Amino acid sequence: MSYTALARRYRSTGFDDIVGQEPIARTLQAAIKADRVAHAYLFTGTRGVGKTTMARVFAKALNTGSDEVEQAIMTGQDTDVIEIDGASNNSVDDARELIANSVYRPMRGPYKIYIIDEVHMLSTAAFNALLKTMEEPPEHVKFILCTTESHKLPATIQSRCQRYDFRTIPAPIIADRLAFVVKNEGLEAEPELLSMVARLGNGSMRDALSILDRLMASGEKKLTTPMIEQMLGMAPRELVGALIDAFASGEPKAALEAAGELIASGVSPDQLFEALIDRLRDLMVLSACGPETSLVELTGEMRTQEIERAGKFDSPALVHMIALCERVQRSAKSSPNPRALLD
Repeated sequence: MSYTALARRYRSTGFDDIVGQEPIARTLQAAIKADRVAHAYLFTGTRGVGKTTMARVFAKALNTGSDEVEQAIMTGQDTDVIEIDGASNNSVDDARELIANSVYRPMRGPYKIYIIDEVHMLSTAAFNALLKTMEEPPEHVKFILCTTESHKLPATIQSRCQRYDFRTIPAPIIADRLAFVVKNEGLEAEPELLSMVARLGNGSMRDALSILDRLMASGEKKLTTPMIEQMLGMAPRELVGALIDAFASGEPKAALEAAGELIASGVSPDQLFEALIDRLRDLMVLSACGPETSLVELTGEMRTQEIERAGKFDSPALVHMIALCERVQRSAKSSPNPRALLD
């Protein structure tokens, strides 16, 4: 049997399972209960935050039926819930075919629902062809448009839809979901690793699950932070910490040696600056807001170490160091000798 990626296996199947977009889920549920379902919806937000999943869950709630029907809807294989990839079906002929087929009544449920993913990829002619149908569709037709770039949609299309903006998912919520997945898979993971993966997801649950999938592919029973550093070619936290400690003590020799170790470990100057800026930002926030701040997404021993390290600096110095690193990083990208600028 073929392997199913975590992002697909742990996809939400009902409104109660939705992670990170609960307000939208509640609103759609209330619309169904009050029989105030609009004829067209626009779901917009960055990648991997649940737009297509929400569209399927919404379609399932509208066309609820047997387990077979609901399973078909959630896998994108139902005859009455038609999923269309806007990137590859973007011509005016595709739009006309959709309009022609929309007049036929659904086979199993009360509605024929069109989920158009990446709808911003449709051509101008295709959008124009859809205008009349989207304004006054047959009573059995619903449209759910999903996009990462709503600004590319004509205003005439947007005005015909109820719009819902999907927020990026906070790292702590992603980390909690990752912990559930790890436990369900019969594995263990360091809390620090889950926090790192959640932050690397940049608000996208799918991206975070994809990183976790790669870690699990190693076959290890316990997932640790060194594993993700090696897998993604990240600067080792311990070495970056040693570099920052050298800054704090004002020892040029120790700082140059720490930077040399990082370069020797395979980290490029650009990656080193990225890691350094990220760490200095955490220290700056801890220094300015105190050790209990929720603005720094660190846990356990990792947080304790950074709180202690932040005590060695004051906030203005850290702000200056971040600005300096960012400026040198930009210069290093166009320099024939970035190592000299780094040192």
